[in-house]
Amino acid sequence: MKFIKIYLAAMMTLLFIRFGNAQEGLSIYSDYLTDNYYLLHPSMAGAANCSQVRLTGRRNWVGQEDSPGLYTAAYNGRIGDSQSGIGAIVYNDKNGFSSQTGGYVTYAHHLMFSRSEVDLNQLSFGLSAGVIQYRLDQTRFDPNDPLVGPGSISESEFNMDIGFSYNLYNFYTHFTVKNLLKNSGVNNDLQVANNLRNYLVSVGYVIDRPGKTFSYEPSILYSYREGIGQSTIDFNMKVYSDLNFGKLWGGLSYRRSFDSIDFIEGEEIKSQNLSYVTPFVGVNFGKYMVAYTYSYQSNPITFNSGGFHQITLGIDFSCRAKKYACYCPWVE
Repeated sequence: MKFIKIYLAAMMTLLFIRFGNAQEGLSIYSDYLTDNYYLLHPSMAGAANCSQVRLTGRRNWVGQEDSPGLYTAAYNGRIGDSQSGIGAIVYNDKNGFSSQTGGYVTYAHHLMFSRSEVDLNQLSFGLSAGVIQYRLDQTRFDPNDPLVGPGSISESEFNMDIGFSYNLYNFYTHFTVKNLLKNSGVNNDLQVANNLRNYLVSVGYVIDRPGKTFSYEPSILYSYREGIGQSTIDFNMKVYSDLNFGKLWGGLSYRRSFDSIDFIEGEEIKSQNLSYVTPFVGVNFGKYMVAYTYSYQSNPITFNSGGFHQITLGIDFSCRAKKYACYCPWVE
């Protein structure tokens, strides 16, 4: 009986985690910490001194058959010498019988408020528009179930993201609204699945001490999913070290939900909040970048003890000379 109760609690946690991610468009993990802010904020398209290509591959619950996986490819850069930037993202997110494939294109514009480009004082805004194809594979379902149709179900939907960023020397803040429009996907009978709107607010600052080996970047990211009323917050610390061949960096992120679920253990009713601990490490050498991220689900009852592994590869090109008198890696 105790095992059954724990199993049910684990399954509730699984639904709590994946319902927020299923049909939400591009899922939000810790990708942005691996030199990949554009993947989260459309206003960062073209914000850096270089054009960027970033490839990511993520596998959840390693060791579990048909475990969820996410793969993304992103490009962003400036349009010539203008203050405008463009970007594009394609991705595939598979979770068991359900999957989604999507693509976005982005336009961003950057307004400088400083008297010269030596000082970084920049307000940016960006708009992404794209198409998402939702798919549900029913071929392995019970064919005698009257609720199951033949073959696969697929549906394509249009959606948009909008965002604003402000950079002042070593300080930055972002506000992004993802999935502005309603998407029914393949679950148009679920009203809560139609509202995928997600509000993101992040703030960070790099503590740079001239002449010292290391620089530190504390930051936070708050996320609110309107349709299910779910909130999470990330507390991040990133450390940089400039080397002869490039830049070595790494850090730790802790994500916790504000919403808890109840479960029974013995004769007690307990509650738990979704929580992740995510260490990450990366290196920029010349025009190349490689990073590794590992997430561990630290709440007491989980669906699977396997971790969440992610690799990020990147290349920078069409770089301009460093302009700003600040230590601001996200635009350098």
